[in-house]
Amino acid sequence: MKTNLKTEITVKDICKGFIYNELEGKGLFGLAGKLTIQPEYQRNYIYASDGGKREMAVIQSVLKGYPIGLIYFNKISENNLEVLDGQQRITSLGRFLTDKFAIKDENGMQYFGGLAKDKKDKILETKLLIYECEGTESEIKEWFKTINIVGVPLNNQELLNAVFSGKFVTLSKEEFSNSRNSNIQKWSAYISGSVNRQDFLEQALDWVSKGEISDYMSSHRNDDNITELKNYFNSVIDWVSTIFIDVEKEMKGLEWGRLYELYHKQAYDTQKVSEQVKELYADPYVKNRKGIFEYILGGSNDIKLLDVRIFDEATKKSVYGKQTKKAEKKGMSNCPLCAIGNNNNKNRIWKLKEMDADHVTAWSKGGATDVNNCEMLCKTHNRAKGNK
Repeated sequence: MKTNLKTEITVKDICKGFIYNELEGKGLFGLAGKLTIQPEYQRNYIYASDGGKREMAVIQSVLKGYPIGLIYFNKISENNLEVLDGQQRITSLGRFLTDKFAIKDENGMQYFGGLAKDKKDKILETKLLIYECEGTESEIKEWFKTINIVGVPLNNQELLNAVFSGKFVTLSKEEFSNSRNSNIQKWSAYISGSVNRQDFLEQALDWVSKGEISDYMSSHRNDDNITELKNYFNSVIDWVSTIFIDVEKEMKGLEWGRLYELYHKQAYDTQKVSEQVKELYADPYVKNRKGIFEYILGGSNDIKLLDVRIFDEATKKSVYGKQTKKAEKKGMSNCPLCAIGNNNNKNRIWKLKEMDADHVTAWSKGGATDVNNCEMLCKTHNRAKGNK
């Protein structure tokens, strides 16, 4: 890959003809239309996502004469360049020059249009260090994956967007990486992360590909539509919101794609499901609320999902002592199930460490986790009893 260092390009030059797309959070063009600031493989603009601290820091750095780092352009042709590294900084400059945000100086918060002339000139005349790079698509994308000169490192999905850039990625980002999408609020009840950092797109791809995101993006790279991706994603979201009519904060980030595959063909009484959720939320013995939803979908059988509170050591020792004392008087095993059996353990007194605490009446059948509903069983019988 060839590189050519440019040292005479100013902020004024690079921001000439700057266009920012408010809808998609993109700085689109600069250098009078010659420069594409956000190619398909670039991440969304994220410097405004922290309340504008990073984009304001870029402007303050320029005003103080601090270097803002090397910038890399990919030379497509004599009259066509695209930003390889530096789009966050360039977009910050362009947004400030077009009065999209303000910075603080001795006179308070100031937009570019309200700055003193000397400060305006300082910004506009600042020269940037820019490398123009030329190479094959593979070389350029490999370079893009490895450079992290400043700013926030690329995450996995941002890297995959770069590797498989094309119409499919462009359409996918327009749908799932657009913070102005009216569906974001609904999706946010079930998906964790940031739209701008591609978390929603990554989740949609993970669901439709059953975890094979890279393979899916490779096979669909040249598609001119994202119908399958959208349909599957919406099917999962619609299914979840239909089964669970009450939205709970613990729903966010669950493996809804996996649960959809396991249970979407089953029928559920949504009103009964709602009642179960409320009952489990009110149960003081349920320690893992995130497990409630899979527990209900699976027929309320796998108690491990709920991490139901177990008997404490004091309760175990107390019940063990009473059972053992009573068993020794009768000459029987201190495990109630061994005592009624016909094997060699019928009269065996087990040590505390050889026994487990068990609910006499199973928790799932209304049994409480307290001393009055506790019995000690040998480990073999406790494991065999299960949830009976």
